[in-house]
Amino acid sequence: MPNQPYPLLETINDPAELRKLPRTQLHTLAGELREFLLNSVANTGGHLSSNLGTVELTLALHYVFNTPDDRLVWDVGHQTYPHKILTGRRTRMPSLRQLGGLSGFPQRTESAFDAFGTAHSSTSISAALGMALAAKIKGEERRAIAIIGDGALTAGMAFEALNNAGVADCDLLVILNDNDMSISPPVGALNRYLAQLLSGQFYAAAKNVGKTVLKGAPPLFELAKRIEEHAKGMVVPATLFEKFGFNYIGPIDGHDLDSLIPTLENIRHLKGPQFLHVVTKKGQGYKLAEADPVAYHGPGKFDPAVGLQKAKVASATTFTQVFGQWLCDMAAADKRLVGITPAMREGSGMVEFERRFPDRYFDVGIAEQHAVTFAAGLAAEGLKPVVAIYSTFLQRAYDQLIHDVAIQNLPVVFALDRAGLVGADGATHAGAYDIPFLRCIPNISLACPADENECRQLLSTAFAQEHPVAVRYPRGAGCGAAVSASLEALPIGKGEIRRQGAGIAILAFGTMLHPALAAAESLGATVVNMRWVKPLDVALLSAVAKDHAALVTVEEGALMGGAGSAVLEALQATGLVVPVLQLGLADQFIEHGDPAKLLALQGLDGQGIEASVRERFAALLEPAAHSA
Repeated sequence: MPNQPYPLLETINDPAELRKLPRTQLHTLAGELREFLLNSVANTGGHLSSNLGTVELTLALHYVFNTPDDRLVWDVGHQTYPHKILTGRRTRMPSLRQLGGLSGFPQRTESAFDAFGTAHSSTSISAALGMALAAKIKGEERRAIAIIGDGALTAGMAFEALNNAGVADCDLLVILNDNDMSISPPVGALNRYLAQLLSGQFYAAAKNVGKTVLKGAPPLFELAKRIEEHAKGMVVPATLFEKFGFNYIGPIDGHDLDSLIPTLENIRHLKGPQFLHVVTKKGQGYKLAEADPVAYHGPGKFDPAVGLQKAKVASATTFTQVFGQWLCDMAAADKRLVGITPAMREGSGMVEFERRFPDRYFDVGIAEQHAVTFAAGLAAEGLKPVVAIYSTFLQRAYDQLIHDVAIQNLPVVFALDRAGLVGADGATHAGAYDIPFLRCIPNISLACPADENECRQLLSTAFAQEHPVAVRYPRGAGCGAAVSASLEALPIGKGEIRRQGAGIAILAFGTMLHPALAAAESLGATVVNMRWVKPLDVALLSAVAKDHAALVTVEEGALMGGAGSAVLEALQATGLVVPVLQLGLADQFIEHGDPAKLLALQGLDGQGIEASVRERFAALLEPAAHSA
């Protein structure tokens, strides 16, 4: 990071110090904070557009509310870098999203100012409501504030929480950070004045007194209600939030501290559920990010003076790109195919599919439960839906997966991106649990491709079935296998021997095949590419078990209930007794860091696999070593 001075920002190591500043200095502080943030993320990579958009809002919240006693709950949490910088973590920003460094999301274990850990969307209102009611039960005078984006508000959980909060009789503030600009931004000083007026004590008191007095005269009461609704309708958009029981305020400019601070100060003294609508701009203050907030959503390292540059050398093809190309090719071959994503068009590689097949592309918003049942409805009518969803997000639709898809045995394909460890995003985004939670569901099959070409082939296999099938693949590129242009399918439930050895056989699931092959070279072991967790290739497993003294299972997923467990169950069912070493992700949440380093720490690189096998089966390997 450039050694440029941030004279005011460097004096703020705690929000209490921020609250000592005169308001006249906050504009200067906002400028320094934005510049520091830009330079910091440019040096580490991370989320940028969303954080540039919350600079003033973050300043205002910490300036007005007594944090951490007042609780801030940030939805998703990828917009909390300004929050981290202002709460004593400025000097640790160079470690952002690196092994042992700062998390890219709020974490309760990282700071007292992180009131609630978030990384998946739409949880903030529920959590903040719990905190607000806890304060009431305990007799504590403090506020709970949920900050939620307009995208996260598309999820049903957010509306469930709003429905509960509106009748909960507690002091809760929900801030809608509207950064999509789908609602016209507020205009000028008049709007600012009216927003402050609507949040003020006089307005609240007058409204309540007026309603109480006029309730005895129903015609006058109804007239007063209509006047109030029309008066507010002239300066705020039509809203359903008051129907939930909230006092709606806004919209106001989320980059205008002279509007934000007085409005928040007024709201701080109001009782009951309050809803503040602020309008912000992603990438605010950095023209390149303002112009293309998607590209700057989560960039790697770059030069802020130049911006993001196209790679001079084409990078390796990723599994996501393989899926995107397969989806387009299969859609061209079969008009029954429809593609579904829960708000992850770019992340799931569906940009080209949307362009070429707009009538068969459905982005349902951040609504994973709806996405799965919607797919079931399409499948029930003879279409062939493909749900592109991150492994960690499918967890949110587990009931729908069982109740609406599996029980009815509907042919839905689940393309599970980000299976296994994901690196910088950490435990909340790691696809560690899909093997255990999928393989226990009747009717569902689960494939684990070892490379890019096998991914395409197994997607074709899944699409050809008349029952639900999931294909899991990791983030990023594979081994660099050439990808065929055909739509050739592979036999369902069949693996293959990739290296013939003796003594020990390593059963590899998915991309663990390649470190298994590396380990096998020095071990003299057989390596089996299992391909399928369910149905497991029991015939191949039995043959290998009879010909070897010990088996090793390797998977990039949770050990408990995973593919290794499936192997043990199959061996027991067939009556075969053979020692088995299971290698996979330990029974712990694995934090952020470089994926290769994380896999090595879990013993899932070539050296780690070899070391584990030698430690467990030293006696079996000794004769082979002597004969060599």
